Amino acid sequence: MREKSVIRRVVAVAAGVFAPGHLGELTQIVDFALVDAALEASRAVWDKLTAGLGSLVPVRPHSSSLSRARRRLGPEPLRLVFEALAGAVAWTDRPGAWWCGMRTVAVDGTSLRLPDREPVTARFTKRHGPQYEFAYPVLRLITLVETGTRAVIAAAFGPEADGELVYATRLLNRLGARMLLLADAAFDAVAFLRDVHATGAHFLVRSTAGWHPTIGQRLPDGSYLSRLSGSYRAGRGYEMLTVRVIEAWITVTLEDAHQSD
Repeated sequence: MREKSVIRRVVAVAAGVFAPGHLGELTQIVDFALVDAALEASRAVWDKLTAGLGSLVPVRPHSSSLSRARRRLGPEPLRLVFEALAGAVAWTDRPGAWWCGMRTVAVDGTSLRLPDREPVTARFTKRHGPQYEFAYPVLRLITLVETGTRAVIAAAFGPEADGELVYATRLLNRLGARMLLLADAAFDAVAFLRDVHATGAHFLVRSTAGWHPTIGQRLPDGSYLSRLSGSYRAGRGYEMLTVRVIEAWITVTLEDAHQSD
């Protein structure tokens, strides 16, 4: 027996001059009004991107047409949307987000592979061996997030040739006096920690394995004061920073009772 089935669904679109041009993944998680506001603020010509659609009937424009329209649109609308959404969100009673009256935040980096084609490779180069380049172009991404909620507070990215500290320094203007910054060993540089301290924020950073601190003054809780040494500067000598050192051995017990140190 031959039968025909019809599947009906409701498609929600925004009201106003930009409807029905809300395409892709963005407006599945971001409010229509916020996207419209970003487009209007950046004076983006959104109808150029959706001119080929006409109605709500799905139409698949050629990929090169979308790519060219995206380049004309530029990064400004997405930047405005990100800045409107980014920020800390936890109330003071949120587990894992506050400690001793300070909002706990963390900074860390990752790498993302990019398409192996121009003009991407003009800015984001591939990794190089002694004789050959290999793999894909790589983008370095550094984010500042709120612990407990994983809310993104700020982000910076660029070519992998620049180290994590270069991008992390760009995020320091989002720190404040009631924050405790958590970071891994790659962020224990004297200049970076000095700049963190200048924001009024506190920091707790894991030291590198190769650092053997000299004990300056022992404190009642077993920790002690020591000094981090920075790079040498002509006429200034070595930059020094006094820090409190907490020596700890952390053991994590997983659900299967397996332990990891």
